[in-house]
Amino acid sequence: MKIYCVGGAIRDELLGLPVKDRDYVVVGATPEEMVKLGYKPIGRDFPVFLHPETHEEYALARTERKTARGYHGFEFRAAPDVTLEQDLSRRDLTMNAIARDEGGRIIDPHNGMADIKAGVLRHVGPAFAEDPVRILRVARFAARFGFQVAPETMELMRGMARSGEADALVPERVWQEIARGLRELRPSLMFDVLRESGALEHVMPEVDALWDDPDVAREAMSALDAAAGATLPARYAVLARWLAPLAVESLAARLKLPADCRELALLASRHANTVLDAAELDPQSVLELFNATDAWRRPERFAELMTASFAGEPDAAVAQKRLENARAAADAINAGEIAKSSKSPSEIRGNVDAARFAAIRQALEKRE
Repeated sequence: MKIYCVGGAIRDELLGLPVKDRDYVVVGATPEEMVKLGYKPIGRDFPVFLHPETHEEYALARTERKTARGYHGFEFRAAPDVTLEQDLSRRDLTMNAIARDEGGRIIDPHNGMADIKAGVLRHVGPAFAEDPVRILRVARFAARFGFQVAPETMELMRGMARSGEADALVPERVWQEIARGLRELRPSLMFDVLRESGALEHVMPEVDALWDDPDVAREAMSALDAAAGATLPARYAVLARWLAPLAVESLAARLKLPADCRELALLASRHANTVLDAAELDPQSVLELFNATDAWRRPERFAELMTASFAGEPDAAVAQKRLENARAAADAINAGEIAKSSKSPSEIRGNVDAARFAAIRQALEKRE
């Protein structure tokens, strides 16, 4: 029985990046032997175990064979006679097909170290085309590392998109990969790769349509990168600034987006332009914006809306400060006391709005 550290941990070490998780491949063992040694089985589709002390994942070396379309259409074989090289050959990219044995020796049968040094994302072998999720992973890795996709890999991905393999992707998995890519430093590179490969029109046709006007697409991608460090809902909402509300709703339903991303994206689609014009808005328009976005009960969400709306805008500071001052002034009124002195729900709303309007007007006049 031999144990090797594999995949992302080795890649990140070679790149000088911090390693969060380490995965291991075990060669020459059976599931029964792993259990006897104290490893806890967790794999549902193939033998994966947790180390009894470190709780890191240890998987038995395996091969895989395509049996149907899509992400789940695989048959796996894990046995003591499966070699490390066979296990590495089923992996997606050369930079992820590197192993290190217990003595520290690097095993790199697909020249992944050279591709890491050159900044290239290259597929290991023709089996890459059997798993459409790999298109998304390549795009995400481009956003993370800023690497170029090897020409032969890009051509292979184009063929996968043309063949309809990308249509078999499970919506939840599409969103999982897109969400991870949105958190990277340059998510625009993810969309560039998806667009170039032809996969974007299959997984996010609403976003793909932005490229009907290259200037619009360029502006959207620049704003997306400018939102580095923002929350996932805010980064996704940056994209929604350029989409119609109906397109945002369609995309959210198809990819089964979480509620916070869906809600903020819709707000951005409907109100980002108004937020961008905040420097010119009169008090009544500011009040209407706050009411429409429920800024009173959801101030954190409104702050995210501003982040998404102002991303990439060079002169956003004045407009953002104007909205912040107006909302703080309006929020300071005592809505409870106003409600007590009002006779009906409609009168409460009218009186609270009037008080907020006065506070907003005073705040804006004071600043100007």
